[in-house]
Amino acid sequence: MKAKALDKDEKIVPGPSVRPRDAASLILLRRDRGELRVLMGKRHGGHAFMPNKFVFPGGRVDAGDARIPAADELSPLVVEKLLKGGIGTSRAKGLAMAAVRETFEEAGVIIGRPTEAPPRTKSRHWRPFFATGHVPELQPLRYVFRAITPPQRTRRFDTRFFLLFEDETAAHTPEALRGSGELTELAWIPLSRTDKLDLPSITQAVLEEVRGRAREPDKPRPVPFVRFTHGATKLDYH
Repeated sequence: MKAKALDKDEKIVPGPSVRPRDAASLILLRRDRGELRVLMGKRHGGHAFMPNKFVFPGGRVDAGDARIPAADELSPLVVEKLLKGGIGTSRAKGLAMAAVRETFEEAGVIIGRPTEAPPRTKSRHWRPFFATGHVPELQPLRYVFRAITPPQRTRRFDTRFFLLFEDETAAHTPEALRGSGELTELAWIPLSRTDKLDLPSITQAVLEEVRGRAREPDKPRPVPFVRFTHGATKLDYH
């Protein structure tokens, strides 16, 4: 595990650390003529958190994510692993739903099943998703990593990372990847070449875990949990 507490271009913010907010990220893999590619984009340079870094689609959990209807439920194994992190089933669903929503918002990729009667919602975050005629799909998601942003950073998140192969769902991926603009240079990048990108240390660690899982993605494995205390990396497993 190679995650460092501080990347070379990262700044420490003086004063007390803020409490981490729940967040979720989706690692979407594409099988392409014997090669695996991963969907990634570059964070806008104006962002206070990880500017100009290549990351997976993702973001913080919204309060209503857990209440939004889905086509199915998370697999029992995924729920079991998430609950080991000290959360309840509603919060676990909210994390997975946030990963699906953020992937749609930031990359235009729909993880969901077509429906002739999409649910109605007051959530402005979910209305664009349902307007496509889809309902979120959760069962194929795998929970593979958890990381908490180090103390004294501009933003802090308690992020759960989910893994999914594009061809495992009814996912609709547009030819030209388009999203909200939070991520630029969106692309399907060969998994073998991600080390050439400007990546946060934690993203490098997640990709290392993904490479280890890629050949046998459904083989039971413990989920790494990385957090940082007193400038050092602490690694546990769920």
